[in-house]
Amino acid sequence: MDSHPLLSAVEVAEIEPYLRKAGEVFRVFGDQDSGCVGYGVRLPDGERWFVKVALTARAQGSLDRAWAFHNRVRHPVIVPQVHRFAVRDGRTAAVLPWRPGEVLYQGRRTGPDAPMTRFRALPVPTVLRVVDRILDAHLAVEAAGQVAVDLYDGAFLYDFEGDAVQLVDLDEYRPGPFVLQEDRLPGSTRFMAPEERRRGAVIDVRTTVYVLGRAARLLLDAGDDERRWRGTAGQLAVVERATRHDPGERFAGVREFVGAWRAVGGVQPRERRDTTKG
Repeated sequence: MDSHPLLSAVEVAEIEPYLRKAGEVFRVFGDQDSGCVGYGVRLPDGERWFVKVALTARAQGSLDRAWAFHNRVRHPVIVPQVHRFAVRDGRTAAVLPWRPGEVLYQGRRTGPDAPMTRFRALPVPTVLRVVDRILDAHLAVEAAGQVAVDLYDGAFLYDFEGDAVQLVDLDEYRPGPFVLQEDRLPGSTRFMAPEERRRGAVIDVRTTVYVLGRAARLLLDAGDDERRWRGTAGQLAVVERATRHDPGERFAGVREFVGAWRAVGGVQPRERRDTTKG
């Protein structure tokens, strides 16, 4: 049996020539804030994969962190790193299965054709199902002793045709709790907890609760001004507790937050079972 050109690769001299030899490079994601470049690769048998390579030393550190994270956390909603191989200049390439869809943030959230605008026009039950899948994935994150870092709408890959959400680019997730040794963590200010921007602060599961609360708040609002909440008053109360400034006033962890969210109708019983399918 022939070896798989991506999953059995150990080391290559140059990434792009190798990928073009392996198959068709049908998408290139360059100039990313992460410092990485990504490639959509279609193999001769039609199988599609995503290959991600760091361009900077800092980005390489994030890819290494992501490899450790994906070895600890598995969930149908989280797109995994399944293999990696060396590039001769000292970098590594991460290999992930290709998933259809569009990330909800692509440099803008407004405009009739923006993915977030289209997502916010979906029926509320559909949005609630997406939120619940994201929360369910973070139950696995919490169970593995990991905390969310740099989660924002650019990590939400939504397939409008298949009604499926996936989480991508979780490269900054890491074991917690930990003490912040920098002035701030990477991330979007729209999602970040206050402690993520304070050197010496403790980053733990309550930080993850805050970020998930912000995700629910923004996905269920009809606009960026956050004045057109589409959920219920009970759901908004849960979100407001999750996103309190003082970590001690939030839910104690993801499981407690998810339990409170589901108790106020965050997902229907039938839809809750569907979340395990990814």
